[in-house]
Amino acid sequence: MASALAVRRKAANVAFVAFCAVMTVLALGLLAMILYSLLKNGLGGLDAKVFTMTTPAPGSPGGLINAITGSLIMCGIGMVVAIVVGILAGTWLAEYGGDSFYAKVVRFLNDVLLSAPSILIGLFAYEILVRPLHGFSALAGGVALALVAVPVITRATEDVLKLQPSSLRESGVALGTPLSTTIRKIIWRAASSGIATAGLLAFARISGETAPLLFTSLGNQFQNWNLMKPTAALPQVIYQFAMSPYDDWRRLAWVGAILVTAAVLATQIIARILIREPNRQ
Repeated sequence: MASALAVRRKAANVAFVAFCAVMTVLALGLLAMILYSLLKNGLGGLDAKVFTMTTPAPGSPGGLINAITGSLIMCGIGMVVAIVVGILAGTWLAEYGGDSFYAKVVRFLNDVLLSAPSILIGLFAYEILVRPLHGFSALAGGVALALVAVPVITRATEDVLKLQPSSLRESGVALGTPLSTTIRKIIWRAASSGIATAGLLAFARISGETAPLLFTSLGNQFQNWNLMKPTAALPQVIYQFAMSPYDDWRRLAWVGAILVTAAVLATQIIARILIREPNRQ
């Protein structure tokens, strides 16, 4: 009887391990196919014009410099807002809110916003910024991206601060230091790599968002530095050009996809390095 039970358990274990291995190979195979198609269709169009010329009319030479700078501007606005709000909110939840009713409500709303479809966030930004100001703008796009990034940074900051040992807080209190000073001078420094990782992950999240920008920044064929005017962004240009019937536009869409993928990959690598840094000390 015992031997039969052991055989069944071993068979179940082998079946589970085999299933996990098959799913892993399938996922890696699909990822490899995506990367192969991306490199195959995009590398051929990657040249100096991409970084020196604006998006062209069909049949004309052009590049993606206006979309690249537009993405950097809006992601920069979004990250500045998200880092300030997210770190402060996460700090309050970890150090002051505790298990109070208000803190539980804030955590619940943050989780709702974390899982909310980005297109709804774009529509919200449209209602509060685009319609009242009577125009699409880079500012509205940046705020929409900030709303996507804030819950990511808030949740990660709270989790990282909770992992810091209580002895750090007690040492500051023992010296008569106010809790706010202890948090700024000790706790934030101890958790700096984790907070930086949260910011990088949030940047990776918003760098490829398209739906919020369709409702807020709209797009612009020309280079624009005015935050109150429509501005191009790489995800928006990829969406527009990939759906077009023009071969040159579709080629630029693939190039834009490579650039977004490279940016996301770079931020993920940096985030991994920061995560591993405390383990090397």
